[in-house]
Amino acid sequence: MSTRPFLVPALCAVAALVSACDVETRSVRLERASDDGAGKGVLKVVDTLQCPQTQGTLTRKGSASAGGTVCSYVGPRGTEVSLHLVALDGGSSATALKAFEQRLSGDLPQALAGLEQAQAEAERDAARAEATDAAADATASSGDRASVRGPGMAIDANGDDATVRLPGLRIETRGDQASVSIGGFHIDADDGSGSVDIQGKEDGDSVSIRARNDSAEIRASAAGEATRASWILTDNRPSAEGWRLVGYEARGPVGGPLVVATVRSRDRDRGRAFEDAKDLVTLNVGE
Repeated sequence: MSTRPFLVPALCAVAALVSACDVETRSVRLERASDDGAGKGVLKVVDTLQCPQTQGTLTRKGSASAGGTVCSYVGPRGTEVSLHLVALDGGSSATALKAFEQRLSGDLPQALAGLEQAQAEAERDAARAEATDAAADATASSGDRASVRGPGMAIDANGDDATVRLPGLRIETRGDQASVSIGGFHIDADDGSGSVDIQGKEDGDSVSIRARNDSAEIRASAAGEATRASWILTDNRPSAEGWRLVGYEARGPVGGPLVVATVRSRDRDRGRAFEDAKDLVTLNVGE
């Protein structure tokens, strides 16, 4: 059988997905500072937030509150940005940021529910496919099989399933599912649930993307003991309040405190407001 029907789309999809991932990973990597203070320097310890009246497209609402630990801003089309100074008090940055995720994701409950359902369906489908592999191998006729070998290349096809190995690239398809490993990235896609899961790591920086139909979750963090992290949840379908995107940008030295900018937007694209929120974090704690 010809491998072209599945091979060409798979390679095109990989190229597009890896390109998108590289943008996210590269943005994190450029913001990372080495532990010895080289490059952009060590993140600052902050006692009180700096909250300018304006920052790009953002305008501050009132004065800093809660003893200088919270500032609120508004942006285009009702975008809301809040700047927080978060003391860790011996706790972990992961725990502190998880609390922000839980609060923000409450504004897009349908997005998170859809992503979790897609993950459950993909795991269920993978288990079913694995259970039927042996039977498929036993019943496949010789006409359904194909094997191609070449320098650095191996392609094996069995019915609708295939495995493609090239230098630095491995693609496996099984029915509606596909698994791709390329460089430091691993991609799992499931046509049945309309979901894609991407995990990548480069030079210690990491990026994770989960997507299903209208929803997507993007998580990125930089290497090192200091905290440099971002998280975004989006949905093409607006919530009851009209939100389509929520997220945060967080940075802080080892042991804290963290400076966290949260964003709620009625635009699915991050746009200028999210970049302005990142600039507020940079103003306070550094890059």
